[in-house]
Amino acid sequence: MIKIAKNIIPKQKQVVSYLKKHGVVKAGVFGSYARGEQKKRSDIDILVKVERGTSLLDIAGFELDLEDIVQKKIDLLTYGAIHPYVKDIILQDEVPIL
Repeated sequence: MIKIAKNIIPKQKQVVSYLKKHGVVKAGVFGSYARGEQKKRSDIDILVKVERGTSLLDIAGFELDLEDIVQKKIDLLTYGAIHPYVKDIILQDEVPIL
């Protein structure tokens, strides 16, 4: 069983609720927030697995909506879009939130 991290990002409950409502079936944080090394200007890197039929335009909209929720820059990436050269590093950093 995967342990879900609590309060790793600002307004995490609202973020997770939004993701569930919009067909995201798995999500994790990676990068500085996952490592606890974030600074005031750090963005929030989130990996998502979406239901079949979700378009890139939908995902771009999710990113903008999430930025409105947390009032920080969000970089949203699907698991399938991770570049093979950095995949292991990103997945080692990942902290599940959904």
